[in-house]
Amino acid sequence: MKNGTTISTYQFFSMIVLFELGSAIVVGVGLDAGQDAWMTVLIAMLAGLVLYCVLYYLHSHFPSDTWIAYLQKVLTVPIGWFIGFLYCLYFIYIATRVLRDFGDLLTTSMLTDTPLMVINLLMVFVIVYVLFHGINVLARTGEFFLIILFFIGFFSVTLIFSTDLYNIKNLMPVLENGWMPVLREAFPVTFTFPFGEIIVFTMLFHFLNKKEMGLRIGLLAIGMSGLLLALTTILYIIVLGVDITNRATFPLLTMVGKIQAADFIERLDALAVTVLVVAMFFKVAIFFYAGVAGFSELFKVDKFQKLLPLFGAILVFNSVHIAANFSEHLKEGLEVVPYYLHLPFQVGIPLIVLAIVLIRKKMGSSKKSSSFS
Repeated sequence: MKNGTTISTYQFFSMIVLFELGSAIVVGVGLDAGQDAWMTVLIAMLAGLVLYCVLYYLHSHFPSDTWIAYLQKVLTVPIGWFIGFLYCLYFIYIATRVLRDFGDLLTTSMLTDTPLMVINLLMVFVIVYVLFHGINVLARTGEFFLIILFFIGFFSVTLIFSTDLYNIKNLMPVLENGWMPVLREAFPVTFTFPFGEIIVFTMLFHFLNKKEMGLRIGLLAIGMSGLLLALTTILYIIVLGVDITNRATFPLLTMVGKIQAADFIERLDALAVTVLVVAMFFKVAIFFYAGVAGFSELFKVDKFQKLLPLFGAILVFNSVHIAANFSEHLKEGLEVVPYYLHLPFQVGIPLIVLAIVLIRKKMGSSKKSSSFS
């Protein structure tokens, strides 16, 4: 544990929920499965729970280390250092992609005349400011904002069901084309985004003040995130219908924009944007922290805060130039990133590390048995 910094179990829970909602609630997940998209989310969530169990099991062998340090101990220093370096690049890259989501959201919905560079710069400035004071400050911020998001969500759902906006029949027929479309959409796209991205919390496990609660709290947070995303997907479908949901760039904004109750409650876009900004702030911040802290550890920088301005500037610049437009950005995120980045870093390498750990453990047990005999 570094510098005595700790994160409480509730703070850890809050960060995971906000992180998992992140950009997933912005662009929607599993929507290509049509009216069965909510099933896709739940199936992907179950796989995410299994992945979390694997990651926390590996962490339990070196509870005071980050994933970067753990890789070097399991894979030897040269190999582990290089793979750790790749993980840092991966974390920074995904932070860049989420930041681009954030910028495009605001330029499309509200700040249409504001340059993308300015919006992203302001977001990164706030993130750098918060992280400069430590990861525990970000964690404490999460405690407050999770309550705010739950209140906004409850208020919006109540308004939807108090009007005639929804049509439950939009969810029918269930499994019209069987299970295959649901499973194809669940793996790898919906699994890797957002549930597989929990890999980033391997850089935060060592801050948890009650490590014996880490597994249960993480599973509970992922489970709640999955249920919230599934519920949100159901709302998209029953309010907008499958066709409009698939065509909407930001379905949450489209759905909330249709709410009108009591002849004066309308134009609730600001509430939806608040939810999206807060959730994406935490997702960018956590990925950004993991990448910067990892580089700090690899290159023996005594305080990761020294690297924040440099990588903050890189983050802003790359977020603007990562794609020519939002359509190209989405296409890359759905067709390239899940297969060539997410799967190797979220599943492939952790499974290899798990296999090595289990083999060494078995060999160690065999040697002890032989010595005893």
